[in-house]
Amino acid sequence: MIGEDTGRGPVISITYCTGCNWLLRSGWMAQELLQTFTTDLGEVRLVPGSGGVFRITVNGDEIWERKADGGFPDIRELKRRVRDRIDPERSLGHIDRDS
Repeated sequence: MIGEDTGRGPVISITYCTGCNWLLRSGWMAQELLQTFTTDLGEVRLVPGSGGVFRITVNGDEIWERKADGGFPDIRELKRRVRDRIDPERSLGHIDRDS
């Protein structure tokens, strides 16, 4: 089922609007998350959508939605929100110190 933990770790889905050309932004965010959380993630999915959608979920739970949250997440904020869902005790190094 979409949105469930794969048994390998949390699943992050980034749904982006194809008409708005947000694929590159989505891919960059996916890359940043994979670089930071490495093998702690089970999967990062890019999900094409329409209508101005830009939504990020962890195991089906929404952690960012462009319209509700007022735009796109700063990468530091996105990493904090993912960390808070998958491993709240984890240090993000300089990201945590700069806040």
